[in-house]
Amino acid sequence: MQFNTQLFDGLVVFVAVASTGSFTRAAQATGRSTSYISKEINSLENRLGARLMHRTTRTLTLTPEGEMFYRQCQQIVSDTKQAEIALSGQQVEPSGTLKLSCPVSFGLSRLRPVLSDFTQKYPKIDIELELNDRKVDVVADGFDIVIRASGQLEDSSLISRRFMRSRGLVLASPEYLKRFGTPLHPKELVQHQTISYSYLKHPKIWGFRDLDGNDLFIDLDSRVLTNSPEMELSLCLAGQGITRLPQFNLNDEIETGKLVELLPDYQNHPIDVFLVYPSRKHMSSRVRCFIEFIVDTFRE
Repeated sequence: MQFNTQLFDGLVVFVAVASTGSFTRAAQATGRSTSYISKEINSLENRLGARLMHRTTRTLTLTPEGEMFYRQCQQIVSDTKQAEIALSGQQVEPSGTLKLSCPVSFGLSRLRPVLSDFTQKYPKIDIELELNDRKVDVVADGFDIVIRASGQLEDSSLISRRFMRSRGLVLASPEYLKRFGTPLHPKELVQHQTISYSYLKHPKIWGFRDLDGNDLFIDLDSRVLTNSPEMELSLCLAGQGITRLPQFNLNDEIETGKLVELLPDYQNHPIDVFLVYPSRKHMSSRVRCFIEFIVDTFRE
């Protein structure tokens, strides 16, 4: 295979400009002239056939193509620096920015205290955390690691590592049960007001497994569909219906009697929590130490 000798031309300069937001500051950081910086960026854009930056005399902003290219180039430059350090035999503390995505409820209830411990242990790693229940694109959105909770992940080229297993609980408030009665079989849920999570593939179909190991799927006409587990929990506590939530979304609502677990003999399918990331190859030290930290913490 023929190697393109121009493949990496301009990458370091582009990362310097994008990081500093200025041709002048990039020139100072690299020890070059501003005319050299400008020439390198123009050559890079011509070679790629895409505009990477919008620039005026006062401002410099990345185009959408520039944003995507910057995320990739930033990793390449960082990995190259780490490789040089490793070859020189130096031991360097993990550093840089770690971009994470995590479901809102899991982030607030379980990840928050863990992040506090992680940042204390690795003070040179900066965290960019997006709490969002939507399904993000790990590569296109530029995330280093995405945390996903699912009964089963879809097949993909991404790497996934399970670090926690939870279970779904069917819940109602004592006030609701006093008004509408307690269902004793999953089929009786069709007679009740239910609150379902809209981001599931089939949000109104609740799956169970009976004592004989048979799967049951109940098609519900849910009164409320919401993309917020916090709203599900709030409405359930207010007596507005029966909902189903992962156990990790709860605090002490069952122990204090604010909520009652229903249908305990009919198991929900387990809910696994995964770390999802693009590749094991060329993994930066900050990504590797975060994965190991999370796995070790939740194992304990």
